Amino acid sequence: MSNPLLENQVLPAFSAIEPAHVKPAIESLLNRNRERLANLLAELKASGETPSWDNFAAPIEEWDDELSKAWSPVGHLNGVKNSEALREAYNACLPLLSQYSTEIGQNTELCNAYKALKASPEFDQLSVQQQTTINNELRDFHLAGVDLPEDKKKRFGDISQRLSELTSKFSENVLDATHAWHKHITDESMLDGLPDSAKQLLAQLAQQKELSGYVVTLDFPSFYPILTYADSRELREEVYRANVTKASEIGPNAGQFDNTDLMKEILQLRYEKAQLLGYNSYAELSVASKMAESADQVLGFLDDLAVKAKPQAEREIAELKAFAKEEFGADDLQPWDVGYYAEKLRQQRYAISQEDIRPYLPVDTVIQGMFKTVSNLFDLEFVEKTDFDTYHPDARFFEIHKDGQQLASFYLDLYAREKKRGGAWMDVCRTRRNTASGLQLPVAYLVCNFTPPVGDQPALLTHDELTTLFHEFGHGLHHMLTRMDVAAVSGISGVAWDAVELPSQFLENWCYEPEALAFISGHYETGEPLPQELLDKLLAAKNFQSAMATVRQLEFALFDFRLHHEFRDQGADVQALLDDVRSKVTVVPTVDFSRFQHSFTHIFAGGYAAGYYSYKWAEVLSADAFSRFEEEGIFNKATGQSFLDEILSQGGSREAGVLFENFRGRAPSVEPLLRHCGIDVAEGETA
Repeated sequence: MSNPLLENQVLPAFSAIEPAHVKPAIESLLNRNRERLANLLAELKASGETPSWDNFAAPIEEWDDELSKAWSPVGHLNGVKNSEALREAYNACLPLLSQYSTEIGQNTELCNAYKALKASPEFDQLSVQQQTTINNELRDFHLAGVDLPEDKKKRFGDISQRLSELTSKFSENVLDATHAWHKHITDESMLDGLPDSAKQLLAQLAQQKELSGYVVTLDFPSFYPILTYADSRELREEVYRANVTKASEIGPNAGQFDNTDLMKEILQLRYEKAQLLGYNSYAELSVASKMAESADQVLGFLDDLAVKAKPQAEREIAELKAFAKEEFGADDLQPWDVGYYAEKLRQQRYAISQEDIRPYLPVDTVIQGMFKTVSNLFDLEFVEKTDFDTYHPDARFFEIHKDGQQLASFYLDLYAREKKRGGAWMDVCRTRRNTASGLQLPVAYLVCNFTPPVGDQPALLTHDELTTLFHEFGHGLHHMLTRMDVAAVSGISGVAWDAVELPSQFLENWCYEPEALAFISGHYETGEPLPQELLDKLLAAKNFQSAMATVRQLEFALFDFRLHHEFRDQGADVQALLDDVRSKVTVVPTVDFSRFQHSFTHIFAGGYAAGYYSYKWAEVLSADAFSRFEEEGIFNKATGQSFLDEILSQGGSREAGVLFENFRGRAPSVEPLLRHCGIDVAEGETA
């Protein structure tokens, strides 16, 4: 039987991939790579040749890329089209991949070969991206435990393997808990207050489950309108409870998908791994490969932002409480009330809601407007292809061209559905690199969970969904517009994690620019762009409760970083630490049954462990980078070209701080971020 995962294709053959293909393909590639590497090292030793880029680093890159191209579609399908059989096949490969990664990272002979290449006369003749790749490899050997004695190497490998299993299980529990709960509503009056678009979606969800009336699920497009618009406080509380207790020991599915023990074991193993490498905490280990210089610097950065934002956040919540009491007689504001009354206050103050904007943001108009925005900045063309091998009818496929040449391509998968992981993300399908047969072009996956089309209407996005789409597309451009041709520093590869959000957050700015919104928006029936009156209201409301939003992000970032910095061998009370963080920065009401941490996949199943601060860290960079466009023109071609040349195209070839200063002409300043968020820094304080 031929195996599509072993065929070195330009794009994945999704329609041909079966769960039964996965483990045999990965096993075959891992064993082949082991054999190739052993032969390569033996040949170098026998010949006495000094390792060079061509005889050593290049073939290893080729083999790594073959493995990456086989595993990438498997990981993608596991996220967007989950099934029991695929999940089983995916999980069966995690220990194999972890073991292989540990073997490579702890291979002393291989590490010594890289050291010999660095020490050779050739090193000085190599390109910057080749030199950076070698330096990063040597750093990563150390972080993989190559310097440890044999018994500790083995323990390090066991930890890595176990962590890959635990983090995958954490993610599965969240997915299963999300889809295990739904609320069936037959009395339409329970949905009083909801806009028609939300009701239509809930009716469509009921039809999909072959039920009458309406169904609320824990997918974001379904539950969010309940918490924002439903007049029924009882319904809001029920949905809120189901959402904040998922994957925990309490709530509607209490104990069924409980992540409590997984969190403890993950933290314990991460701490042990850091200890083995000589770090005092996992946070210190995390920062070792990031832009931030130390754990203390990160904590100082977060605390400083909290000091600047909290006074305004306290004023904002006080205003909300006073409004809820005066206008609605609500004097006991609970978490499930905050979104509801905030929306009422926004309506009163600015006479605008997300629903007013939605008709002007039909998905196809938005996509074309996004392409035009980027084309105006970087002179690109976008071509949709309908004849491609797909995995779901929702998926679309586009190519990016410049001056008649194809640069890259990407899959776009926008809508929430069963068996699809929540959230939004960009992932790598193919990496730009030089090969023996020519240049391999980059390919990306762009995934969101928006409200799907309802009935005959096109999908209509909220402004929040618009910014999410631009955010993920910013990541995609970082990956796809790279000019690097060494895989390890091409696109987002090799970019410090706390700088990787710069291009994504940067692109969001155009969602608020009148000049851009003129063609990003267009009424789904008339084509009329967003009227000036609505635009003025949107811009006026942009920073509504922005300090509350800022301290919420700081709560997540401080919880994550302190958890990974303060955890010690005797264990930690995760809930107590979260409560402590909240006591210091949170301004909204909290409840003792909230188990937010049990579904915090970013840090327990994603790449953000002791790194969630990256969102705020990179927001400083992105706001400051955009301030140059504010000074020189938001569609200034020369400024766009400079951003492309200095940041997007450079991948991980140079330090993120160096790239930023090359573009901005100076070190980053936090002032533009505070200004963009509408946060007033108290007199006498410096930004």
